[in-house]
Amino acid sequence: MGYLNENAVYPKMYRIKQKFNTEKITDINTEVIKQLDSIGLKDTVKRDAHIGITCGSRGINNIPVIIKAVVDYVKSIGAVPFIIPAMGSHGGAEAEGQKHVCEKFGVSEEAMGCEICSSMDTVVLGQTPEGVNVYFDKNAYESDGVIIVNRVKRHTDFTAKNESGLVKMISVGLGKQKGASAMHDNGLGKTIPAAAKVAIKKAPIIAGLAIVENAAEDTCVLKAVKPENFIEEDAKLLELSNSLVPSLPVDYIDILIVKEMGKQYSGTGMDTKVIGRMKIFGEKEPTSPRIKKLAVLRLSSASYGNALGIGLADLTVKKLVDSIDYEAMYSNLVTTTFLERGKVPVHFDTEKEVIDVALRTIGNVKPENARVMIIENTLNIGTMLVSESIYKDIKNKVELVDEDVKIKFNKDLELDV
Repeated sequence: MGYLNENAVYPKMYRIKQKFNTEKITDINTEVIKQLDSIGLKDTVKRDAHIGITCGSRGINNIPVIIKAVVDYVKSIGAVPFIIPAMGSHGGAEAEGQKHVCEKFGVSEEAMGCEICSSMDTVVLGQTPEGVNVYFDKNAYESDGVIIVNRVKRHTDFTAKNESGLVKMISVGLGKQKGASAMHDNGLGKTIPAAAKVAIKKAPIIAGLAIVENAAEDTCVLKAVKPENFIEEDAKLLELSNSLVPSLPVDYIDILIVKEMGKQYSGTGMDTKVIGRMKIFGEKEPTSPRIKKLAVLRLSSASYGNALGIGLADLTVKKLVDSIDYEAMYSNLVTTTFLERGKVPVHFDTEKEVIDVALRTIGNVKPENARVMIIENTLNIGTMLVSESIYKDIKNKVELVDEDVKIKFNKDLELDV
């Protein structure tokens, strides 16, 4: 049975651009040196010391430039740097997989000029006050010092003072698969900072370099932090990041069409706080935006078949479903414990059918009056398409790029706008 509507009516669309703060750092190398000098790092690192530098699995803008600057700084003070993939269970929860993730971000041994020491082996540093084991990368533990490098931003699974940043990199990233599982099993919001406090006391962590990005995903703040200040500074930087993060320009949408999901856009494929859906038992759902039907059309090639987060959608395309690598997705999914996010939604043969069905299932709303929004992904929401009913609400707050965009499809019935 087909669900194509040959006579489908679509709303008139407007291409708009949101107005965001896009100030950024223009000379990253100089800023890295300035920041690491500001905490006296060169005075505390001994000559020939082996210093580990973390690299995570998120698509952080400028990450190869930032890590290379840290590597060069460590060399300049007479120490020997090496890179530690700090990715929890990502990369298929395998050492080679995590090294490959680094390389695809441009963080290779050749480009960085130092060794990448990737291993899933951990040591147990102790326990949190609640009795949760604190795991820590064995190579990092046996080093002479570790510099934690990570972006500070909101997390897609919970809301707390410390979400994704330096503190999480210690507890989850350097905890590898065992640490990631322990944090998820015992509540991320409370367990991450508790585990980090144990690690800061017992592991050779010597510094942090926090990254904050602006709404255009450019590096706007680099902040070196001493280990004893990680918890407090991480929380302050999260507040700053939240003030800069982009969001959808309206609270209510009949149909949100996400053209592509993927791990480089969000750990959950789609940013839960952009789409207003978390689907985690015990966590409150965001109150905004409210989306009646969410359709996702494609999975990025950079996700390598990991479609974690597909369960947040209402509709998708058979081609996306067929591209899922369930082993990779389930490895990530089971570690998080949030199985709802791996459920495959209703899916159809073509993107046109997905959109036609979405319009048929939003209730007593004429298609031409439907509140429809089309975004490329949940990371890049500066420019988007909105239907006329939405544009009327926001026209004084946004820049109009094109006022007569028609929803159309190519010969394969893929969305072509």
